[in-house]
Amino acid sequence: MTEFLRLDGVLVVGAGLAGLSAALAAAPRRTLVLSPVPLGEGCASSWAQGGMAAALSADDSPELHAADTLAAGAGLCDPEAVDILTREGPAAVRALAALGAPFDRRPGGGFAQSLEAAHSRARVARVGGDGAGAAIMKAVIAEVRRSPHIEIREGARVTALIQDHGGRILGALAWLGGRLIEIRAAATVLATGGLGGLYAVTTNPAAARGEGLALAWRVGAEIVDPEFVQFHPTALDVGIDPAPLATEALRGEGARLVNVSGAPVVDHPLADLAPRDVVARAIAAEIARGGRVFLDAREAVGDAFPREFPAVFAACRAAGLDPRMQLMPVAPAAHYHMGGIAADAHGRTTLVGLFAVGEVASSGVHGANRLASNSLLEAAVFGRRAGEAAREEIADGGRALEAAAAPELPSETLAELRRRMTADAGVRRDAAGLSRLIDWIGGAERAHGPALPLVAARLVAEAALARRESRGGHFRADFPDVYEHPAHTRLVLAKKARAA
Repeated sequence: MTEFLRLDGVLVVGAGLAGLSAALAAAPRRTLVLSPVPLGEGCASSWAQGGMAAALSADDSPELHAADTLAAGAGLCDPEAVDILTREGPAAVRALAALGAPFDRRPGGGFAQSLEAAHSRARVARVGGDGAGAAIMKAVIAEVRRSPHIEIREGARVTALIQDHGGRILGALAWLGGRLIEIRAAATVLATGGLGGLYAVTTNPAAARGEGLALAWRVGAEIVDPEFVQFHPTALDVGIDPAPLATEALRGEGARLVNVSGAPVVDHPLADLAPRDVVARAIAAEIARGGRVFLDAREAVGDAFPREFPAVFAACRAAGLDPRMQLMPVAPAAHYHMGGIAADAHGRTTLVGLFAVGEVASSGVHGANRLASNSLLEAAVFGRRAGEAAREEIADGGRALEAAAAPELPSETLAELRRRMTADAGVRRDAAGLSRLIDWIGGAERAHGPALPLVAARLVAEAALARRESRGGHFRADFPDVYEHPAHTRLVLAKKARAA
């Protein structure tokens, strides 16, 4: 039997940096945050190593940051969204520092900043070398727990969105404490993260399976560019799932990518600091030829490893490696989803009452390829904006359509889906592999129903098949050229992919 909860306020689904930023900004409106796990666990924000990119130094500016972001996005960024991100970015970093996030500082008190791939300046504010995400989340969670307007429900999983006959979103259907509860809210904010968990090799939490994307798709929200998945070039290839990340900041400090002969792997003017898609493809090509790729930080970092990059050092030691003296085996891993639910600068989607922020959203700032360390920044900047907008929503008493809980996907089928996504919708794609994947997804849907991971995977695969070019994170081996005119993929339920 379904229970009923009326919330005359804001419902936030997801408790990473984007969701919690939205919840804080919704004050003083009553806000309920649903998290599938205890706060700070199992969210990509807590796992982020590099930090937050922002123009915080005298030799940098929002305009330079914007130019780098637009270049990385391969023609598909929204310049207005990028302008918001880069102009409001420094204030967002300072606000987090004021909450207690212990950003590394220089002797004069300024932010210590690292250089990462495709940045023209060293602008990545970091914590403890490679511990930014966990430290930032700790400070934000403490503020959330102090905020009287916020209620947290952990162990919650949303299985459907509720809408009225006009399409307005009225809340969500969620499992809470083993009970199915229909939660009515004036505004519903999806902050559920990405879809890296759909891949067998990923740096993301296992629960990041694109379920928020699928929830929005099922009720008719517009989805933009789901084919654009970023594969981080340097996940540690040590047989651990999820794969530990070797932060890009290592290459910023001078670590080199080499093959078994010690020769460079990346042929690009920026060498190992080329855009992530370029580096990922170079590594994948070396592996496809039967080789292996290693990250050599022995000279660049050496004995400073435990102090400068403690998270990577701990992951290496857990795998039996000592990066001070040994090479680190690496491989590309599904890392970030640039596509998502279409959302404006305040997180509003194409459905009234529904907002989307963070990785589940397509805000326009990442385009076809996210610039390194822009993700935490987007979560903070656009999370705040969405929370401020959501608190102004007026509750609507419209009659709700009956919402059906999405079916569950058996664990063995999920494992097979992950294997097939890595094989056929990974770093290198072609029509044969994508068609094979889509056919398999169809069979799985007939066997198990429209489980949310299958819905999300189909969105990625069908859009990747329809995009007959290579751009940003999407590479088609059978269509390696780039369209002259950049075009988005825009999808709405019951419609095919179309360029616009």
